[in-house]
Amino acid sequence: MNFFPHESERAGVFVGRIWSPEAEGPCVVTLRDGVVVDITSRAAPTVRDICEMDDPAGYVRAADGTPVGALEEIAANPPGDLAKPHFLAPCDLQAVKACGVTFASSMVERVIEEKAAGDPKKALDIRVRVGEAIGGSLRNIRAGSHEAAKVKAALIAEGLWSPYLEVGIGPDAEVFSKAQVLSSVGPGADVGLHPISKWNNPEPEIVLAVSSKGAIVGATLGNDVNLRDVEGRSALLLGKAKDNNASSAIGPMIRLFDETFTLDDVRAAELDLTVTGEDGFVLKGHSSMKEISRDPADLVAQTLGRHHQYPDGLVLFLGTLFAPTLDRDVPREGFTHKLGDVVTISSSGLGSLRNTVRLSTECPEWTFGIGALMRNLAARNLI
Repeated sequence: MNFFPHESERAGVFVGRIWSPEAEGPCVVTLRDGVVVDITSRAAPTVRDICEMDDPAGYVRAADGTPVGALEEIAANPPGDLAKPHFLAPCDLQAVKACGVTFASSMVERVIEEKAAGDPKKALDIRVRVGEAIGGSLRNIRAGSHEAAKVKAALIAEGLWSPYLEVGIGPDAEVFSKAQVLSSVGPGADVGLHPISKWNNPEPEIVLAVSSKGAIVGATLGNDVNLRDVEGRSALLLGKAKDNNASSAIGPMIRLFDETFTLDDVRAAELDLTVTGEDGFVLKGHSSMKEISRDPADLVAQTLGRHHQYPDGLVLFLGTLFAPTLDRDVPREGFTHKLGDVVTISSSGLGSLRNTVRLSTECPEWTFGIGALMRNLAARNLI
């Protein structure tokens, strides 16, 4: 597995986590000249501690460390094998939050899901009707603007208003809790689908690392695994659709902001998606951050502020433009995952995140929580 296929991507300052057999727990690591280096210390025993610093990239660049092994060697070790070092999700104590309906095209797909009540057979006809009423008119409308209010009134008149359109072009963004602290899986791991879902897809996204003070300190990639039928039956099933065992994948590492990589690079990021099935099916997708309808800084401001604090910071999925409509097996029923699908999300400067699709009931159970982490760090005299 190659997390960073281009040498230029390694020029940035990266921070992440690996499982250490010797420590019987996670270690904070960085990447130097293709070598994974353990920089865990009492000053920064967690990635959260680094993200809270005034200059996270400067600290990581100068931190003393111990080489663990070549990136390719450790990246090839299977997640879950506690006898070998392997990559984990790069976040630890941060809350895992996500924004939905931040792109016009995916917003239309959410309306279709709701109107189809989770039935893919109805989706195509509804997609045509919604397209006739909306078309591309939402692409250049700023969410919460006067123009957006006019579109809202027109859609109500067409009988097409939806909670998804409210958060897509209204003043308030959709921000939800994607996963529990420490429950996200990393590169190479299995991602989980709830067994009740029959219509689902990957969601390739940029994920921001944000400090408790609201400073955006870096970015990585994420797969916000989406159960279209569950959420489509009712928006009130969002929690059941989004937060399941292994349903949040983040990685491979957080690229910290410095002179080579800033929030403007996130705003201009292009994401590529490939889904390769055991049946030979291949799906290609793309998401361009240039088409997001809310600025990433605004999404962070709507998540964290005087109204809501996150003492350990957060990681924030920014949403996706990608919404697959390509038929996989049955005409007019579009795309859905099959077990064994390999999902690869890539973006220049951030590398690649690759995961294999399983049922959440078949993925390894999440057992290493906050209590286990604290006990492990204490035993290592790190806290």
